[in-house]
Amino acid sequence: MTTIPLACQEQLLPGDDLIRKYTLATALGYHGIELRGRGDLAFVRRLPELRRARAAGVVMPTVCVEMDHFIGDFDPGRSRDAVRNLRSQLSVIAELGGVGAMTPAAWGMFSRRLPPFEPPRSPAGDRQVLLDALGELGEHARAEGVTLFLEPLNRYEDHMVNRLDEAVALCAAVGLPSVRVVADTFHMNIEEDDVHAALRAAAPYLGHVQVSDSNRCQPGAGHLDWPALLRTLLEIGYPGWLALECRLRGDPVRALQQAATVLRLAQPKRAAA
Repeated sequence: MTTIPLACQEQLLPGDDLIRKYTLATALGYHGIELRGRGDLAFVRRLPELRRARAAGVVMPTVCVEMDHFIGDFDPGRSRDAVRNLRSQLSVIAELGGVGAMTPAAWGMFSRRLPPFEPPRSPAGDRQVLLDALGELGEHARAEGVTLFLEPLNRYEDHMVNRLDEAVALCAAVGLPSVRVVADTFHMNIEEDDVHAALRAAAPYLGHVQVSDSNRCQPGAGHLDWPALLRTLLEIGYPGWLALECRLRGDPVRALQQAATVLRLAQPKRAAA
């Protein structure tokens, strides 16, 4: 019997280096570490550390971009820099034997829910900027043998891509199998009318899932129905990872153990292929 593997983002794990973090992670029930990719090409400068970790058996399937500007930035120079960093992150994660890198369209740049309510660029302009970036990054990802994942964020954090169907439409327009969608349970809790219907509709494009509870804390600290969510992912044949991206309420190690236990017990067993 098999289940969906669990990853934990590196900053959540106590420990002086990735090897120690991974030792703790596996003891708590995780199978890998999701990395964080900072700007100014910081991720590629970590290659000596990351190579040592891989040689020691650390599993690092994905990297989540961590910058103050993203591919959908209003400033063309900042958008280009985000693309440059993501190209580098895709190459690094490919060398590590990973699956791919993820990014939102933007974060904290603009919200239609806050003044001045109307962004300085039209929806058509937003779409073109995103398609250009996703197309370039998708081609690079394909050449490297990995995937670029686009993550919808809630309406208070981004104005361009809030729901899975919006991300799917962009992926479909790009038309590359190397560009897929991230489902984040916290953002879905805010934006999706029906989380399960949204996951089923996005299934052909769904490549990665990040998990946190309704309050952005660890699974089990809020009110999301984890057995129902995991059952839907298994029913649609979701092939990827569940990566913990959240705040930790209470003692960090106990919180991480709680999350792993909740996610493991929530998964109905499926037959191995």
